Amino acid sequence: MSSCLRPGMSERRRCRIRLEISREASRLFWAQGVAATSGDQIGEAAGLSTRTIWRHFRSKESCAEPIILHGVAWEMAALRRWKPELSLDDHLAGEMSMHGRGADRAERADNALAMRMIALSTREPALRTAWLMACDQVERELAGSIAGRLDLPADDIRVQMHAAAASGALRVVNEEISEALLGGADVRQFAHAHRLLAQAVRSATGGEVGDAATT
Repeated sequence: MSSCLRPGMSERRRCRIRLEISREASRLFWAQGVAATSGDQIGEAAGLSTRTIWRHFRSKESCAEPIILHGVAWEMAALRRWKPELSLDDHLAGEMSMHGRGADRAERADNALAMRMIALSTREPALRTAWLMACDQVERELAGSIAGRLDLPADDIRVQMHAAAASGALRVVNEEISEALLGGADVRQFAHAHRLLAQAVRSATGGEVGDAATT
């Protein structure tokens, strides 16, 4: 789990700097492509030296990681809060509503940037690694949630297989929604996106995960 998702006091300044760099890098990647963007340009846009950029990131492509991870952070938080008495459909409906109401202008801007980077990763191999790393973290959260609902250890092979399949399905749904919205689709078309996400998990796990837990 990234320390910037659950930061301690000593991590907060570092996480803020990384996120600001990621914002500027993502804007440049979207506007002109990854290949045409340099570390110097990212540093200039962020108001930092190129040397500082390389202290925080191993490559220019990795600068997109915080924004991309931001795009699925709410899903991971939602999975951690999933109560046994709720189906995933109902739980995600409430989580998405709460997330939408609580988002300020900066949060909405970051969400839009994340969507752009997710869509861009499908045709920019240099960004694909960052997106797949974020999906791997979603898989870890899913494993914990699935283990609890099936009353199995998190390292049980059945839990791991369900988590891998479900995270793959969620990846596809996120990519499809991002591509559709950036392609001009009416946002109202995805008013029930929670159902798409829940159905993806239910289908990927053969129906074993997604319903309310029974006692």
